[in-house]
Amino acid sequence: RDLSKPVGALTDDRLAQVIERYEQMEAEADMPRFHYGSHYSSAGAVLFWLLRLEPYTSYSIELQSGRFDHADRLFASLEEAWHSCTTSLADVKELVPEFFYLPDFLRNDGGFELGVRQDHKRVGDVVLPMWARSADDFIAQHRRALESEHVSSHLHLWVDLIFGAKQQGQAAQEAHNVFFYLTYEGAVDLESVADPAEREALSTQIACFGQTPMQLFAAPHPPRRPPLPFLRPVHWGAPGVRPFARVPLGVLTAQSRRQHAGPEPQGGSLAIAALCL
Repeated sequence: RDLSKPVGALTDDRLAQVIERYEQMEAEADMPRFHYGSHYSSAGAVLFWLLRLEPYTSYSIELQSGRFDHADRLFASLEEAWHSCTTSLADVKELVPEFFYLPDFLRNDGGFELGVRQDHKRVGDVVLPMWARSADDFIAQHRRALESEHVSSHLHLWVDLIFGAKQQGQAAQEAHNVFFYLTYEGAVDLESVADPAEREALSTQIACFGQTPMQLFAAPHPPRRPPLPFLRPVHWGAPGVRPFARVPLGVLTAQSRRQHAGPEPQGGSLAIAALCL
C-alpha cells in the first residue's frame, strides 16, 4: 500500500470518481465539500473486522436488531475485503490493531452461525491469503511487514494524513483526504443546538459514522531516522578505550583484537558474567 495516500485514493479509477464527485458538489456554509461520505475509523468498521470476537459479536447483533447482518455483507475473506476497500466509493476503512497481534478474530472459535452466502458458501473462519498457512502465520507475517524497514521509512506519510499536516485544510484537499465535516473535532457545538431531535441526530452521526482524531501536528512529520548499526558491549579494546565500551558489531576483527587487546581487567570474568545476567 502507498502510505502517502488515503485508502480512498489508492487506485486511479476510484480516485477519478472521488475527484469528479467532489468537484460537482456545491460548497455550502453549513456543509463543506468532502471526498468521502464514509470514514476510515468508525464503530461499524470495528464491528465489521471483529465480528467473531466478543464483546464485538454481541454489539454486532445489537446493531442489526438482534441478528447478524446478511452473510454476503460480513467479513468473510481478506481478499474480498481488500477488493472492497480499493474499489467501493463507500468503503475506505483502515485496519484495526488486532491485525498485527491477535489471530483469534480471524477464527470462528465461538461457532457462531454467520449464515450462508448467495454463492452457497457458509461463513465461518476468515478466508486467508494463499501465502498464510494459518491465522497465526498471517498475523506473524503481517506484524513483520509492519515492522519492516520499508514501512518504518514511510509511516510518517500516513501520520500526516491521519494526525498531521494533511488532515485538514488546503493540504487535505490536495491529498484527497477530506471527510464529512461532522467527523472533525469541534465541527459543531452541540450545546448550541436548541432542537432536541436535531441534537440527537448530530450526536448519533458523530458517535456511529466515524470520527477523525484530534490533529496533533501542523507541520509534516519527519521520517524515522535510519537504524543504527547493531551495538554490543565488549571487554576489550585499543589503548585508551574503556572496558565495556559500546562499539559497532564487526568493527573489531579477530586479528585486530589479537593485536590491540590489552591485559584483561581484573575480575573480567565476573564482569562478563554480570553482563550476561
